[in-house]
Amino acid sequence: QVQLVESGGGLVQAGGSLRLSCIASGYTFRSYAMGWFRQAPGKEREFIATISWSGGSTYYADSVKGRFTISRDNAKNTVYLQMNSLKPEDTAVYYCAADRVPYATSSRNEYDYWGQGTQVTVSS
Repeated sequence: QVQLVESGGGLVQAGGSLRLSCIASGYTFRSYAMGWFRQAPGKEREFIATISWSGGSTYYADSVKGRFTISRDNAKNTVYLQMNSLKPEDTAVYYCAADRVPYATSSRNEYDYWGQGTQVTVSS
């Protein structure tokens, strides 16, 4: 079965950096786009970043553009989210998700599989 396992979350001070990883198994990872979403307490899950099957196309939410970078290593079945210049408002549970299509999409409805999430807490 499809499994997505995130890691790399933690507590960091404002202005700091973290790199999240998500290892996929159980399907042909290299054929599909991947995405990162986050959910803060009391808020809906929101789109953060997406990357196409080849890594050639990426898209970001305006709130993280210029600070976060999504990348993937198809040889390792892994997608990454490098987060720099973190702010307290970035505090949330971060989820990776597997898209059902090869091209990058920002709609939650396009993603079939989700990881369990990893907590990111940014202190001021």
